[in-house]
Amino acid sequence: MNSTKRRLQIACLQTNPQPDFQTALDQAISLAEEAATSGADFIATPEYCGGLKTEGASFAPPSAPEASHPVLNGLRTFAKDRSKFMLIGSVAIDGPDNKILNRSYLIGEEGNIVSRYDKIHLFDVNLSEKQSYRESATVRGGDEATICQTSFAKIAQTVCYDLRFPHLYRELSQSGAEILLVPAAFTKKTGEAHWHILNRARAIENGAFVVAPCAIGEVAGGGESYGHSLIINPWGEVLADGGDQVGVVSAVINLDEVATARQRIPSLSHDRSFVLRKNI
Repeated sequence: MNSTKRRLQIACLQTNPQPDFQTALDQAISLAEEAATSGADFIATPEYCGGLKTEGASFAPPSAPEASHPVLNGLRTFAKDRSKFMLIGSVAIDGPDNKILNRSYLIGEEGNIVSRYDKIHLFDVNLSEKQSYRESATVRGGDEATICQTSFAKIAQTVCYDLRFPHLYRELSQSGAEILLVPAAFTKKTGEAHWHILNRARAIENGAFVVAPCAIGEVAGGGESYGHSLIINPWGEVLADGGDQVGVVSAVINLDEVATARQRIPSLSHDRSFVLRKNI
């Protein structure tokens, strides 16, 4: 990375949702090798990159304890061997009360866990009479937002459905976040309607880069992910779009653009308190 201009090459891996650990790890490693060979400094994977299945309306990804999770450990080894900073979008970790945690990780260049984040907002929606999801049936939601100070930027971790809660991103950005991470397995139906708009809005509102790796394709048991992994600059411009195929999409970002955007439109410092009058 050029320390003077704070330039960073980011690569999003656009993987298929896989039903088991080994297939998921094999695909992620293959794409990560491609990204590393192309010069990426920071490699990001989607939500549930450690495997995903559904059972009716419930999410049923393969899970394991953090210490022995094969996909987490495999990607940590890759990061160490290739000296790459990584986002593990999320893997399913065994949690309390017979539930799992939808947990996201930042991995340092030595393979160490730099930061953890448990997805706060769970995907409990009714898209149609035939298509509904209840992530909370099997997943325990988190209750802590996360910012991580790295050698190159302050990074905020979020996951998928969090994208629809702008107050989360505002607080993260007002606390100094320069890169907003949004790994996802966004559904095809909602993705076609809202994915690009919401990600661009979060970038514009907060004067921040948005890095949003998203899975692509059908989910075992039912459902389909949208793809179109995105890298967006603080002015809301799409620098890279993964389209609808498995692969790697990358862009070089200049982190100085965050300060420039926030100086041009300093809305993060313009919040005013108000009283809500309900004339009902």
